[in-house]
Amino acid sequence: MSLSGSGGKKPLIFYVIIVGVVLLLLNAFVFPSLLEYSVREVGYNDFLNMLEAGKISAVSRGDTQITFVASDEDGRDAYYKTGLWDDPSLTEKLYTSGVNFTEEIPTKTSPILSFLLSWIFPVLIFTLLGNFLMKRMSGARNAMSFGKSGAKIYAETSTGKTFDDVAGQDEAKEALTEIVDFLHNPQKYAAIGAKLPKGALLVGPPGTGKTLLARAVAGEARVPFFSISGSEFVEMFVGMGAAKVRDLFKQASEKAPCIVFIDEIDTIGKKRDGGQFGGNDEREQTLNQLLSEMDGFDSTKGVVILAATNRPESLDKALLRPGRFDRRIPVELPDLLGREAILKVHAKDVKMAPDIDFSIIARATSGASGADLANIINEAALRTVRMGRDFVTQEDLQESVEVVVAGYQRKNAVINENEKRMIAYHEIGHALVAAKQSGSAPVQKITIVPRTSGALGYTMQVEEGERVLLTREDALNKLTTLTGGRAAEELVFNTRTSGASNDIEQATRIARAMITRFGMSDQFGMVALEQVTNQYLGGDTALACSAETAAKIDAEVIRIVNDAHARAVEILRANLDKLHSLSAYLLEQESITGEEFMKLLND
Repeated sequence: MSLSGSGGKKPLIFYVIIVGVVLLLLNAFVFPSLLEYSVREVGYNDFLNMLEAGKISAVSRGDTQITFVASDEDGRDAYYKTGLWDDPSLTEKLYTSGVNFTEEIPTKTSPILSFLLSWIFPVLIFTLLGNFLMKRMSGARNAMSFGKSGAKIYAETSTGKTFDDVAGQDEAKEALTEIVDFLHNPQKYAAIGAKLPKGALLVGPPGTGKTLLARAVAGEARVPFFSISGSEFVEMFVGMGAAKVRDLFKQASEKAPCIVFIDEIDTIGKKRDGGQFGGNDEREQTLNQLLSEMDGFDSTKGVVILAATNRPESLDKALLRPGRFDRRIPVELPDLLGREAILKVHAKDVKMAPDIDFSIIARATSGASGADLANIINEAALRTVRMGRDFVTQEDLQESVEVVVAGYQRKNAVINENEKRMIAYHEIGHALVAAKQSGSAPVQKITIVPRTSGALGYTMQVEEGERVLLTREDALNKLTTLTGGRAAEELVFNTRTSGASNDIEQATRIARAMITRFGMSDQFGMVALEQVTNQYLGGDTALACSAETAAKIDAEVIRIVNDAHARAVEILRANLDKLHSLSAYLLEQESITGEEFMKLLND
C-alpha cells in the first residue's frame, strides 16, 4: 500500500484525513455526551459533603490525590478527584458510608477516540512502515533483477557529437569511418562478401578522447548508442554480471543497427589465470558470457561493439582474437598540429581575442592530452572573468598553461631575501646552461614566483617544433640542464639546497632510461634491462636483470649524472659574470621572458 497517488488517484493519506475529520464531527455533534467522560477536580470540602450525602460509591486513594465516583445532578456516575489531606477519621467515614475501596478508578474515554487509537492509528503506522520498507527494498529488488543491464541508451543523434567535435585524432577517425560507412551502406559490403568487424578496441592514455570518439561514431552513423562502464557488470552475487551481459546484447539485437560502447573494459576483461577463486568467479563468468555473446550474434545485423581501455596489456587474449575485437585503434597523445586543432575546438564557445596564436600554446604543451588542453582553455576563461575582461587574451592562455603545469601563484608566500637570491641563481643556472648548449630547447620564461605545486621557481623551455626521437646528445643536454641549478648553488654559495630535489629525480630517471631502455650506454649496449609494465598509466617499469647487473646499472647512472653535473659547472664557471648579472636582474623583476633573457645574455 502506497501513500502517494499515481495518475489521477488521490493519495491514501487524503482519505485517512477525511475519515478522521468525519469521526471528530460525529464525536462532537452526534454523541456530545461522550465528551463528558472527563475527570472533574473538586475541593476537599465538596468531597466530604458528597460523602455525607451518600453520593460516593467508590474511592481510590493515591499518594497525592483521591479519585472517586459519585452521582451527579442527573443521577449518573461521574468521575472526580481531590487533593489528599491529613484526616485520620476519613477511613472510618468511608466505612460508615458503605463506600467501595478500589485500587484504581477506571477512567472512561470516548468510544470514538478509543476506536481511533485501537484501529485507525495502528493501521496508519503499519502502512507508513510498510511503505518505507518497500522503498528500501526496491534497491535490493533492482540488485536482484538479473535481466537488467543498466546501460544508458541514447536515441539516434542524441549523443550530440560528430567527428567535427574530435580533433587531433585523424588516424583514429579514419579507422572508425569505415564502421560508420558500413552502418550507412551495409549492402555495399554484403555484395562483395565483406563482414563488418564485430568489435573495435580504443586504447590510449587517459584524457585522449576515447569516449568522445565512440559517441562521435554513433552521432555520425545516426544509430542508437548503448553506453555502459565495465564496472557496472561487477556484482556481489555470482551470475548477475553475466545476466547483465545477456540483457545488453539482447537489447542491442532488438535495436540493430546500433553501437554498444563498454568503457574501461579491463574491469571485466582481465586475463584469466585459473588459480583464484571466490570473488573472481563472478568476473570470469562475466568475461565468459561476453566472449560467448560476441561469438553468437550476427555481424550482418549491424551491431558494433566499441570498447575503451588504458590497460590493453592486462586484457585476456581470447578477447582480442579475430572475430571479437578485430581492430585495435590507438588513441595517442596529440602531436603539435593536433594540439593546436584541439585548442581551437575547445575555444569555439569561448570569447577569444582576435590576435590569439594557438601555435604558441600548442608548442608549450608538449605531452598534454585533449582533456588537459580543454582545461587550459577553461582556466584562461576563468582568469579572464577574475580580471574583469570581456574576452580571453594570449596572456590568459599562457598563464593558464603555467597554472596547469605548476599551479597557481602563491602571492602571499614569504621568502627571505637570501633564499630568493639562491632561487634566482638556481633558475638562471638552468637557463644559462641550456642556452650555452647546442640543440637545447629555447628558454621561454624564467620565474622565481612560488607556485602551489611546491615549486619555488622554474625555467620553462619550449621546443620550436615537434620532436619524436630522443638522441643520446639530446638526453645528455637535458641532464646537463637539469644539473645546472645545483651547479650554480655550489659555485656561488658553496652549498647545496633541497631546491634541486625535482631536478635530481628527473635526471636520475632519464639516465636510467638511457641505460636500461634506450641502449645509450657503452657498457651494456643494445640490451633491454627494464620493461615498461603500464604504458598508458604512468609508464611503471620493472628491472629484468640479475641483482649483480642492477648494481652495475646504479653505478653507471651515477657516472652519467656526475659527468653531466661536471659539464654544467664548467659552463657556468666560464660564464660567471653573466650568471651574476642575469641573477640580479631576475631577482629584481621576479619573472622574465625568454627574449629578455637572450637579449641580456648576448649584450
